[in-house]
Amino acid sequence: MLQLDDMQLLRALGSASSLAAAARLLDLTPPAVTVRLQRIEDRVGVRVANRATRGIALTDEGQRLVQEAMDILERIESITASVSHESDRGGQASVSGTLRVVAPFGFGRRYVAPLIRDLHRSHPKLSISLLLAESPLAASTGADAIISIGRVKGSSWVGHFLAPNARFLCAAPVLAKRMQRIKHPSDLAEYPYLSLRENDDDLSRLRFTPVDSAGRRTGKALTVKLNGALSSNDGTITRDWALDGEGFVARSEWDCAHLVADGSLKRVLPGWQLDPAPIMALLPGRQGLTLRQRVFLDAAKRAFQPVPWRR
Repeated sequence: MLQLDDMQLLRALGSASSLAAAARLLDLTPPAVTVRLQRIEDRVGVRVANRATRGIALTDEGQRLVQEAMDILERIESITASVSHESDRGGQASVSGTLRVVAPFGFGRRYVAPLIRDLHRSHPKLSISLLLAESPLAASTGADAIISIGRVKGSSWVGHFLAPNARFLCAAPVLAKRMQRIKHPSDLAEYPYLSLRENDDDLSRLRFTPVDSAGRRTGKALTVKLNGALSSNDGTITRDWALDGEGFVARSEWDCAHLVADGSLKRVLPGWQLDPAPIMALLPGRQGLTLRQRVFLDAAKRAFQPVPWRR
C-alpha cells in the first residue's frame, strides 16, 4: 500500500528529468530517492521508471501511477483551501478579480477558449484574459495558469494532469498505402517527413516504442532522426500539408483523432508508439494558490472528462 510520501515522490518524478532533480524538489539526497523509488516498485510490483545516464523515463505503468498520485494529492491539498474559501451564502465561493491564462495556439482555439467562456458564465465577476502563444512558457510573465501539451521539466511551474494525449504518425491515404510495406522506424527516411518546430524544440527526433495490439510494450525504445524538405512552427500547417499528401507527420491525438476516424488520414507504423504528450495545467506552485487558480483548475479538469478526442 502506498503512503502519502510515496505519492509525493511519484509526483516529483513526473515533474523532474532525473532522480537528482526529483531529490531537489523533495529536499532529499539522490540515494534516498533511489531507495524510496525501489521500495515503491517493490510494493506495486512494476517498474515505474527506467534509469539512464541522461535521466529517467517513466514506463507506461509509471505514467499511470504518477497521474493517479497527482490526482489524489491535489484532492487532499484542495480540501483546506476549498473549505476556507467558502462564503456564508449557501457555501458558494464568490470569485472575482482577473485570471490570466496562456495556452498554445491550436489547442487554445479549439479547447481552451470554450473552457474560458464557460468559466466566465459560471463566475461573471471574474475577468479572464486568454493569451495564445507559440511558446506558452516563454509568454508566461504575469500568468496565473498555463495550458501545456506534454510535461514540462526543469521549470518552477507545477504540472496538473488534465487529459491523456497520444501522438500518431499520420499520412494521407495514398501515401499511407505506399508506406504499408515498412515495418521499422528506420525505414521512414525513405518518405517525405513534415517537420514541426514549436516551443523552441526541433521535433525531428522521434522516440518509438514497439507495442502489441493492446498497446503493451514489446521491446526497447529507439530514437530516429527525420529530415524533411517542408517544416513549420505551426502544427496546423503541417497537419494540412499531410492532408494534401505532401508527406507524413507526427501529430497529437487531440488534433488528428477525428481525421483518422473519418479516413482523411491513416495511421503509419501503428505497431510503434510515440511518446505521449499529456495535456497539463501549469500553476506557479501547489501551496498558496488563489481561489481563481483553483476554480480554473477544477473547471479545466471537468472540461476534459470525458476526454473529447476519445468519445
